[in-house]
Amino acid sequence: MLVIPGKMGTLCDGTTRREFLRVGGAALFGMNLPQLFALQAHTLSTAAAKGIKKGFGQAKSVILLFLQGGPSHLDIWDPKPDAPSNIRGEFKPIKTKVPGVLLSETMPMLAEQLDKCILIRSMSYTPEGLFNHTAAIYQMLTGYPPDKVSPSGQLEPPSPRDFPTAGSQISKLKPPDVSMLPFVEMPRPLQESNVIGKGGAAGFLGKAYDPYRLYQDPNKPIKIDDLALRSDVGEGRLKGRFELLKGINSSMKDLEKAVSSTAVDEYYAKAYDLVLSGKARSAFDLEQEPAAVRERYGRTTFGQGALLARRLVEAGTRLVQLNWPAVANGNPEVDAFDTHAANFGPLKNLHCPILDRTLSALLEDLDQRGLLNETLVVAVGEFGRSPRLGVSTSGNSNAPDGRDHWPYCYTALIAGGGIKRGEVYGKSDDTASAPKEDPVHPTDLLATAYYALGIDPAMEILNDLNQPRPLVKGEPLVTLFG
Repeated sequence: MLVIPGKMGTLCDGTTRREFLRVGGAALFGMNLPQLFALQAHTLSTAAAKGIKKGFGQAKSVILLFLQGGPSHLDIWDPKPDAPSNIRGEFKPIKTKVPGVLLSETMPMLAEQLDKCILIRSMSYTPEGLFNHTAAIYQMLTGYPPDKVSPSGQLEPPSPRDFPTAGSQISKLKPPDVSMLPFVEMPRPLQESNVIGKGGAAGFLGKAYDPYRLYQDPNKPIKIDDLALRSDVGEGRLKGRFELLKGINSSMKDLEKAVSSTAVDEYYAKAYDLVLSGKARSAFDLEQEPAAVRERYGRTTFGQGALLARRLVEAGTRLVQLNWPAVANGNPEVDAFDTHAANFGPLKNLHCPILDRTLSALLEDLDQRGLLNETLVVAVGEFGRSPRLGVSTSGNSNAPDGRDHWPYCYTALIAGGGIKRGEVYGKSDDTASAPKEDPVHPTDLLATAYYALGIDPAMEILNDLNQPRPLVKGEPLVTLFG
């Protein structure tokens, strides 16, 4: 079942997205989904008239693969074969399609697709005090550092005063050109211990801009009842209601001006089309894909989620956030890239085979379909893992072959949307402990995604106290664009 967390009803910070999507009956004309489209149309100005540089606005959509837990950069993206054994680890490097660029032997399929992307090997930031997953996730997704961090490094639960997650900002500033869901998150919320979804909601923008949360396993049959007509209201009946209300409003111009929020305008048309066209429902139907394509992505939650992400952006969704389908602080044999207790076994037997197959398939598929040039793909975690094995860097205990949290140097992969191909940006030192060249803050990566979509990262928005703030505290990496 499609789960949209949260109580129903109108709250002080806006109407919930669940209400907006309870369509198919009178609720459609009760100012829910149409209001959503109307709100999304009120965008703020961008840098269109400020001497835009290359790559600005080339991307139409973004697929964010959020690798929760912090994947080990040394064991996946940035091997150091000449480092001491307690740093380089167990895996050997392999050659890739990019001359001189090595990957870990855990990523043989991606090695054949590396000519389609850029590895940023100098991601880095220095946290204030103790740090853990929720604080790092919040910064990565909102573009702002958290203002309250507990002694454990965790944050408070999500609040209406939080800075909005990037997908929510994009939903407001650049709504889809077609009647399609603007922002989809799947297959589960980001979570650390009992803090669920921090940095993953619309915050002070209001719940209308929350993601459409498909908290299901895409490798199993998907139920999307919220996007279907109610059984007691057929298509013909809904069409009749639409035409009747349109006729009434067109004959009452003065009243329409007085209560413009109830006018049947282009936003009603979009809402009407979203329900009746079946565009969103069709995008969620993975059964339309050939069996060979589904196998190429991998018959896993993450693999089928990436395939679904491709279908959604193909249909017009602006941002799809595919979270690694596990939680931090769990068992690394089955959960996130949080390899304190064991690093090499889980990476070799579980995480990397799934990531390798899925990420390589997504890049290859998008490129073959001609979608990669207009779709920005970002694969990144909230931080990396400690270069030295078995040490504590965040107050956590670690096994002799475990790696702890490490925000000081890690790797992100970025591709498509005007990004150059087959290059490495930045460089880590001999032990992958710190950037040697061109450090990149995670907020710079987020600013680059905004830039690719044609949104000025420096534009001012109003926070929950109506104070002007830049959209993100970061600078776009303009040199990444070809």
